[in-house]
Amino acid sequence: MITGMDILGAWVRGWAVSREVPPPVEEPDGFRVDVGLPRHRVRYLLRSPSTVATRARTVAAPGTWLKTCGSRASVLAGLTTEWEAGETEYLMTFDGAFVPAEVPAGYSVTVTGEGPVWEASVTAEGAPAARGWVAVASGVAVFDRIVTEPEHRRRGLGRVVMHRLGVAAGAQSSVLLASEAGRGLYGALGWRVASEVIPAHVPEEAA
Repeated sequence: MITGMDILGAWVRGWAVSREVPPPVEEPDGFRVDVGLPRHRVRYLLRSPSTVATRARTVAAPGTWLKTCGSRASVLAGLTTEWEAGETEYLMTFDGAFVPAEVPAGYSVTVTGEGPVWEASVTAEGAPAARGWVAVASGVAVFDRIVTEPEHRRRGLGRVVMHRLGVAAGAQSSVLLASEAGRGLYGALGWRVASEVIPAHVPEEAA
């Protein structure tokens, strides 16, 4: 079981493995990931809103992202005009084994990877229906990019993907960062919200 602010560290370490970017660097107020991609140069993960105002003033370069644990109002209060805030996300945790999920008729599931990253793909007559990834870092499974195509939603495919990834990872503790829509799905599967996370970024023009 992971507790307290270890949850943020567990998530960002697994996220970096899943996305194949450099490992996070621990800083006094959280973590920094030097992603190095266009429009996503660097990402800061802050443990609380207490340093948002300082960070907002000092790291406001195009392509910089902040994700802060805390209430939306407190995070927005610290942002300067360069920053654009996104919709609230939710850092969620789960401990133990996943409940098996039956694959609906007409669908097939494939899990690929040998660790520390696995991908689960659900198809219908060869066409993509749902997919997702999981990465294990420091013994914690971090679920990432769980997506069901619009025409295949409400058929339990998200549960199938989560179960198959959980079995592949074999970890007793799991973490993910959910959207508002995803929060309901994961909550129904027994996941718990550890913190709200408020994303913000300074836009960078496309080359």
